[in-house]
Amino acid sequence: MTLITMSKKEVSRYEVIKRLIRQEINGTRAAGLLHLSVRQVRRLKIRVKKHGVKGLLHESRGKLSHNRLSEEERGEIIQLLHQHYYDFGPTFASEKLFEDHHLKHDPKTIRQIMVDEELWKPKKKENGSIHRQWRERKSAYGEMIQFDGSYEHWFEDREESGEVCLLAAIDDATGRLVRAGFTSHEGVLPVFDFWQKYLEVHGRPRLIYLDKFSTYHQNQATAFENGSTLTQFQRAMAELRIETIPANSPQAKGRVERLFGTLQDRLIKELRLADISTIESANQFLREVFIPKFNTKFAVTPRSAVNLHQELGVRERSTLSGILSKQTERTVQNDFTFAFKNQWYQLTREQRVTVCKKDKVIVEERTDGTVHIRSRGKYLNYQALPQRPARQVKPTWILAASDAVQAGNNSPKRPALSHPWRRHQLTISKTKSGHFNFPPSRTF
Repeated sequence: MTLITMSKKEVSRYEVIKRLIRQEINGTRAAGLLHLSVRQVRRLKIRVKKHGVKGLLHESRGKLSHNRLSEEERGEIIQLLHQHYYDFGPTFASEKLFEDHHLKHDPKTIRQIMVDEELWKPKKKENGSIHRQWRERKSAYGEMIQFDGSYEHWFEDREESGEVCLLAAIDDATGRLVRAGFTSHEGVLPVFDFWQKYLEVHGRPRLIYLDKFSTYHQNQATAFENGSTLTQFQRAMAELRIETIPANSPQAKGRVERLFGTLQDRLIKELRLADISTIESANQFLREVFIPKFNTKFAVTPRSAVNLHQELGVRERSTLSGILSKQTERTVQNDFTFAFKNQWYQLTREQRVTVCKKDKVIVEERTDGTVHIRSRGKYLNYQALPQRPARQVKPTWILAASDAVQAGNNSPKRPALSHPWRRHQLTISKTKSGHFNFPPSRTF
């Protein structure tokens, strides 16, 4: 007895064809029930009469495909997958097999091989319980840039041990990876260095969409009470006339979040294949190899061909490093010195602007490691002191007077009875009529 496996669709067809053969219904009615043409129903009827239920089965069922992989080629792919691409996804693995080994196959084919070899486990789709409304892409390039940083073992601890931060900016309209760079951390100065290079090359975007990380957004309670409290990043973007929007959730800036998901899947493996393990060589690889390839594959065409990046002028370029600097306020002491990060600085005599004692100056800590001092829009001349300035020594007579005051009683002293001030006392009497009697005036 032969076991025949049929789908629900084939079982339904068989029931209708049997009714047609028994003349319970005509061909037109059968064609309507099966959503087929009358000619096709007639062919199925003939095949069922001749072969029975097997007449409804496709003739190629159970047979090997003529386009199937040969055992030799399949073995080569399995060997390469185990040797180089054991942790790759099926799509990325199929791309690398074609690029590096000239083996071009559909990702679904590679996926099935990886599933059979237990190199890939199909993921189950999760039904999200939170409803989120889809947001349409911006219309033009440069209208909105999504920016974020991601800590990951990008070099798999080959040389740079521990997590390294990758800063990346992706255009919302085109999906282009505009700029990316590795750095040690997501602090103020690395972020300023990233955006200084971005603005010099691409110009000023209209809007930056980012998260509420402390580098970009003031999260303390005092910030909500005082609306003028800004972070260094917010202050710099305001000076550059670039609007910033902090996202309330990772899903809100989903494009850059998905970007990092793709980079964590692909970039880590690309760096491994290229044997790159330092930040400097990785940044060069990003600029010259990875970003152009990424944009070729994933970028889309925007609805508008306009580039909304605004090119910086000559004056803006000259002041860019000063704007994108960590700025701190200091007070000038009486000897025209001030302290900054355990280092004392002396303002020189020759200056472009008048500086007085107790004036406020702005200390700019720039991305190149230099320190600049500014007052009322002018940069001041200064020199770093090897040690803290010594206190000025007071003259001896001032010290002696101050010591005498400290040693004695600080309460006011009463003059002696023999003192001229107390020798002649002023006596005033009152008469019965209510008039006052004053003593006669004396001449001294």
